[in-house]
Amino acid sequence: MSLVHRQFDAATLDVQYNARATVPHVESILKQYANESRQARDTLPCALNLAYGDHTDETLDVFPAARGLPAPGCPAPVFIYLHGGYWRALGKDDSSSMAPAFTLAGAVVVAVNYSLAPAVTLDRIVDQVRRAVAWVHRNIATHGGDPARLHVGGSSAGGHLCGMLLAGGWQRELGLPGDAIKGALLLSGLYDLTPLVHTHINQWMRMTPADAARNSPGRLAPAHGCPIVVSYGENETDEFKRQSNDYLHAWQARGFPGRYVPAPGLNHFDIVLDLGRPGSLLAQAMFDQMGLSRTGQPDTGRPFSSRTAP
Repeated sequence: MSLVHRQFDAATLDVQYNARATVPHVESILKQYANESRQARDTLPCALNLAYGDHTDETLDVFPAARGLPAPGCPAPVFIYLHGGYWRALGKDDSSSMAPAFTLAGAVVVAVNYSLAPAVTLDRIVDQVRRAVAWVHRNIATHGGDPARLHVGGSSAGGHLCGMLLAGGWQRELGLPGDAIKGALLLSGLYDLTPLVHTHINQWMRMTPADAARNSPGRLAPAHGCPIVVSYGENETDEFKRQSNDYLHAWQARGFPGRYVPAPGLNHFDIVLDLGRPGSLLAQAMFDQMGLSRTGQPDTGRPFSSRTAP
């Protein structure tokens, strides 16, 4: 047996990073993403297909906070969501299932679209989501959002992209302050991409070892130590759990505030839907981070707390 990463040979490593294989009914969950997102677009005030760049893929949807929230005349915190799909699937139209819960709590929600592999490289995708955040910073006040209170969130590939947004060194080039992002939600993310070079994922990602290292958030110094929430489904593989735990531990070791939120009974895919349930642990953790209560009123009495991952 020839080991290619840690204690894994190539075949075993491939199983560890095959998220779809862990959920037999994954297609029904993905359909629920689309249905709940469509319902959000159909029932909530929103501005759709706003261009943040020149490419047709470079668009986003904005859902303003519910009328009168968080307070009349007061700009709302902003939750920018980046979808998963292993960088090759899904889009913003599948990515606003949390908008009803978050807008009712007093946040502006932004669902970001980006180009997909293998048509583009990961470098290009990272550049797109960074430019999307810069667009939000410049324009979100028009939609009632506070550019000084930007929070990002994402699942799987989206969690990785959030990690790339937390890294330093790119903000100034796009006219952003180094601390533009005030908090993050990282669900089932990948923060060291070097193992993926040895898996089926590289059939569409086509990464060299240097590409993978350059785009690994765990290897990049963060810009600022904003609060983060890290979670993964109870039913995920050991490698997905390890990657999240390692990233959170390294974040906390730098003295930055980080919090692990358990997701009992959930998997790599339905954890996203849990974020849209106002009473869920994940939703409440983000409302805490953004300074909102479930009712949408400012909640200054509950400080952000840290919890170490398993």
